[in-house]
Amino acid sequence: IMLTASVSNGTAFHPSTFILLGIPGMQDQHIWISIPFCSMYIFALAGNGTILFIIMTDKALHEPMYLFLCLLSVTDLVLCSTTLPKMLAIFWLDAHTISFHGCLTQMFFVHAVFATESAILLAMAFDRYIAICHPLYYTSILNATVIGKIGAACVARGLLFVFLFIILIKRLPFCGRHILAHTYCEHMGIAKLACTSIKPNTIYGLTVALSVTGMDVVLIAASYVLILHAVLCLPSQDAQLRAFSTCGAHVCVILVFYIPAFFSFFTHRFGRHVPPHAHIILANLYLLVPPVLNPLVYGINTKQIRTRILGLGLWRRQQYPS
Repeated sequence: IMLTASVSNGTAFHPSTFILLGIPGMQDQHIWISIPFCSMYIFALAGNGTILFIIMTDKALHEPMYLFLCLLSVTDLVLCSTTLPKMLAIFWLDAHTISFHGCLTQMFFVHAVFATESAILLAMAFDRYIAICHPLYYTSILNATVIGKIGAACVARGLLFVFLFIILIKRLPFCGRHILAHTYCEHMGIAKLACTSIKPNTIYGLTVALSVTGMDVVLIAASYVLILHAVLCLPSQDAQLRAFSTCGAHVCVILVFYIPAFFSFFTHRFGRHVPPHAHIILANLYLLVPPVLNPLVYGINTKQIRTRILGLGLWRRQQYPS
């Protein structure tokens, strides 16, 4: 009866704020942990910012592969910037408080941008498949209009599937529970604080993870299998080695993106024996490591962009000689 009365007057249904603890059990090491995290964030900002600047200012790079790379850099910047500033505020300033709606906003962007980036990685795998397996049809299949539609579909899909997370969280009563053992707000982390059944949240979260993100992984894997089959048919062994090197780097970055993410998703539901600090560190890595690696693997590893970065460095030296 007391709970019903409390919920009815709104005092216990939704807390006004949440408390983000950071990394449980490692609070005394937050300062030291912040050093690599902050360094990676700076590298992510610099790397993706450089890729965006080069592609946007060089019309010769306004081709499908580079436009997809541009989309990837934008999502990388948003993905890491959604969590890292608040995380560093927790580590450096003990700013553990976040408003209820601020927490929901962060949760929305974390999941929506992750789903968008997953879709963009699939689009980039499709781009490489067409370029290698059907090069004669490349320009007719992937023109500027098609790329614009693919980009819009990637963003719309992420927003559509994640919007329901907001509704599912807002229907939950929290009964005064407001301490999140995490560095940022995510769907299941918030849902577990509720004082009622979260079965709809669990089912929908698993459905999205398996049917949307999981399907992306399957299609990306299928694309690279077809690409590798085409590479093996190349007459030149040197060309095969270059293609294997490039595809291998791409696959490694994709694995770094998906494996920690799925580990985090499934640990929330089934990983009762996983240490909380290990879970939270991996949950941070899938939002931070790919934005650091993507500019290196997809950008600097590409000859045209590498040439322009070197040219940009030479121009700066001429303008500002030491």
